[in-house]
Amino acid sequence: MIKVSGLEKEFKIMTHKSGMVGATKNLFSRKHTTVKAVADVNFEIQRGECVGYLGPNGAGKSTTIKMLTGILVPTRGSISVNGITPFENRKENAKQIGVVFGQRTQLWWDLPPIESFDLLGKIYKVPSSKLKKNIDNFIDILDLEKFLHTPVRKLSLGQKMRCELAAALLHDPEILYLDEPTIGLDVMAKDSIRQFLKKINEEDKVTILLTTHDLDDVESLCKRVMVIDNGKLIHDDSIASLKGRFGNYKNLELDLENDEEVHLPVGCELVRRDGKKIMVEFNTDIIKAPELITNLAGKHSLIDLSVHERPIEEVIKRIYQTEV
Repeated sequence: MIKVSGLEKEFKIMTHKSGMVGATKNLFSRKHTTVKAVADVNFEIQRGECVGYLGPNGAGKSTTIKMLTGILVPTRGSISVNGITPFENRKENAKQIGVVFGQRTQLWWDLPPIESFDLLGKIYKVPSSKLKKNIDNFIDILDLEKFLHTPVRKLSLGQKMRCELAAALLHDPEILYLDEPTIGLDVMAKDSIRQFLKKINEEDKVTILLTTHDLDDVESLCKRVMVIDNGKLIHDDSIASLKGRFGNYKNLELDLENDEEVHLPVGCELVRRDGKKIMVEFNTDIIKAPELITNLAGKHSLIDLSVHERPIEEVIKRIYQTEV
């Protein structure tokens, strides 16, 4: 479906000199520095996969998406999206993909969503009967009825994002690129969008590549995660393998009866303490949960306890720290 090999993208940035003298020199002598936004990235995504593409700001996520969509031309390397090279065949590529940028819009600001849908249908040459069927389907699934005839500028962020998803899928694309689709949304809006994305991925087999800083999106939607940092792909595997990359860690939350000093066995680390409530991180390769609980119960009076998987945020943070 999607195959990326040796992908690189470089940008030339002009070095400006300050002051009047510097401004004059800039007119006649321009110096540039080369910044490598994406460096030798390789991956394949199969039909029907939902893949999370993670990384800090400036890591190269959006640049990769823009090359996959054909907006940017790679400096080196190759891209094949369903047999098409995106930047060489932009129209053909556009027919098979849908794109949603969380901070950009494809809806007309002063028009109601229904009119934008009609215009997009004509742009993609969707037969009128098929377009009506798709619009009706999205109205039902995404609950668009109440604001379908309201100008986009008057919609809430969550309402606009639901309309953006519908607009991106009107022409039945096989691939959906999502760049921060839940940014700024409240909990209810995020959940609604996640349920919709899960439905089209599982039932319609739409291939999804998702970039996000909201790791709840990834854990609820994706089985596979790619992590990019400084333009380089540093992880490409399952979420489980990502969490196990630095050992099989879990968190133990304890509610103590007394505010006393806690003595931890080997393989454990105190993460947080708030009075009688503490959180301990432990490596299950060194000590198992039952053994740790028995150890602590023998030393301290416990009121309550719970064991949790280590949050994916902590795993990602450690990967970045390791790669620096």
